[in-house]
Formats: sequence, C-alpha cells, structure tokens
Amino acid sequence: MNDTLVRELVPQVIGVLVRRGADFATAEDAVQEALVEAVRAWPEDPPRDPKAWLVTVGWRKFLDAVRSDASRRQREELVEAEPAPGPVHDVDDTLQLYFLCAHPSLSPAAAVALTLRAVGGLTTRQIAEAYLVPEATMAQRISRAKRSLNGVRFDEPGDVGTVVRVLYLVFNEGYSGDVDLSAEAIRVTRQLAQLTDHPEVTGLLALMLLVHARRPARLDASGALVPLAEQDRTRWDTVLITEGVGILQLALARDQLGEFQAQAAIAALHADARRAADTDWVQIVEWYDELVALTASPVARLNRAVAVGEADGARAGLADLAELDPALPRYDAVAAYLHERAGNTATAAERYAAAARVAPNIPERDHLTRQAARLNARLRS
Repeated sequence: MNDTLVRELVPQVIGVLVRRGADFATAEDAVQEALVEAVRAWPEDPPRDPKAWLVTVGWRKFLDAVRSDASRRQREELVEAEPAPGPVHDVDDTLQLYFLCAHPSLSPAAAVALTLRAVGGLTTRQIAEAYLVPEATMAQRISRAKRSLNGVRFDEPGDVGTVVRVLYLVFNEGYSGDVDLSAEAIRVTRQLAQLTDHPEVTGLLALMLLVHARRPARLDASGALVPLAEQDRTRWDTVLITEGVGILQLALARDQLGEFQAQAAIAALHADARRAADTDWVQIVEWYDELVALTASPVARLNRAVAVGEADGARAGLADLAELDPALPRYDAVAAYLHERAGNTATAAERYAAAARVAPNIPERDHLTRQAARLNARLRS
C-alpha cells in the first residue's frame, strides 16, 4: 500500500464526498474509515483505480452514518442519490480543503491538526505522536475543530495567507514520533503550489526547502544540537538548496514581496556561504529590515539584532536588543551570544543558564546548558 499515494488522494476523496452533499465532518470521518478498509483489503486485492475505490467505500461509510443519524428523514434524498461505482470525475477540491482547514474560526493548533488529518492524510495516532500528546486528546482536538466548521460552505473563498501560515506552523514542529512533520509540510506545500499561483506559497516552499537542506548537519553523532555557524556545510543537501533558490528567484521576480519570501532570501544567503565566515551579514540585515517592515514581528527584530551583531559588531547588536522586550522567546539566548561576542563572559554565562531554563525543547536546553558550563569553566580557570 503506497502511503504517499494515499495521502495525496485523501483530500481529493473528501472533496468528492462534500460536493455530493456530505458535510465536511462526516465526510472526513467516512474517508478515515475507508482508509482502514483499504489497509485490510488492498494488500491482497489492490484496486485498479484507488481514488474511485476510496470514493465508493467512503460514500458508503457516509451513508451508513447518515442512516444512523437522528436526522435521517431530512437526508433521505442523499441516500437515494448514491452513485453507482465507477470512474470518478477528475476534479480536485484540495485547495478548498486547505482553506476550510485553515478557517479563521479555528485556533492555530486546531487548524494544524485538521490540516494534517484532512489534507495531509495522517491518522489521529500519527498526529498525536508527532505532538507528544495522547491519541484521545488529539482526537478531541480534531473533533472540536470539525464541529467548529459546521455550516461553513465548502465553496466560500479562502485566505491563502492563513493557509500558508498553518503550513509554516506544521513545518516548524519538526520531527517526533513516526511522522516527519517538516517533510510532510513540504509535501503538502508542494501540492498547494501546484493548485494556486501565489508568490507567498512559492516563497514558503523555497523557505522550507532551504531550511530543510541544513537538517543533516543540525545534530552531531550524539544527538547534540549544532549551531548554524558550526555546522558541517558539506552535509547540507545541495539538491534542495538549488531547488529552493530557483523557486525563490521565480517568486521574487514577480515583485510582490511577502514575509516568507523575505525569510527564504535570508536562508538563501546562509546557503550561499561555503563557510560561516563568508556569510553576507550586511545583506542579511537588509532582508531583515524588509521582514520587519512587512510584519513588525518582534521575533524578526530579535533575529535582526543577531545579524546586526555579526555585521556591525556585538555592541551594535546589543544596542538593538536593548530596544526589545526581554520576555521574548529566546531573548536570553540571543543576549548570551552577543554578550559573549562582546567579551562579557560572566554576563553571557548567566544568560545562557537563564535561556536553558526556558528552552522549548531538550536539544536546545542541553546546548544552552553546555554553553553556560563552558563559560563558567573559563571564568574559573
């Protein structure tokens, strides 16, 4: 059973059921049940047309749910309208599903979970493992999200900006469990790029590819985090970098700059440097200026302070940092790095330790703890 093919078919099959009159929540449940049947049946008797098979079984599952529902009498027309098994018209409703799953009424966490289920084709168990929560908890989250969409018309126009932000959130979750969410986000974003002509979709895809290209060098053999400046750049994936740069150039040529294109441009400049010392920090600062102008994001300003510290010296970076809220995530980590660069060893050690206490994940916490220990050892020597 080809898992990639199944994941690609899931949103298309849900779309077919919805166009036939199913509500989104019941259609999504029906398709998940059809997938369970496929796992049982396909290894011994693979269908000639997997999409048609899923549509037929999914529609029957939907009708079973309709028949057992208290409002059966209001839906009898749908029961009578069951289409005969056969080829399915090649209409792809995936784009509408993207918009539906990223509906403004949903919280970011709910939108991400629903996108992974309905568009990504992942099971509730896989999503739960990726987010390190019990399967029952994730099932409740997805159920609440689907209930929130009751009454939302399938053909309502959606906001591409909301969709790309949801996919960006998925990408940033990285990897845990048996599903690589970064790779999954790239796969789904590729689909979206084929369905819609939008520069920020291509900008996001370029950003994902350029960042994902560095992944083989992000951890050492022991699993410890390796900072960007210390990574073995020969381990970066040059195929992904080439593709990402090419996609970015096409997006920038349209002269409709957005935040994901700006972030991709920064990632491309890092990828262009064979050594950390070759990085064009001046141009990176200019791209951060563009990003801050587009978003007014405090996180972008925090990252800009690092770039300024590299381009103009650590004290200039600290001056920029002083204008920001110390409560920002990773503020202490940035402060520690800049203070160390400025020669303030004791202050840097204290900031590294403070940053470790609030680190968002174990590899980052361990890295910051090691940095604090290194500087404290230097102070004692």
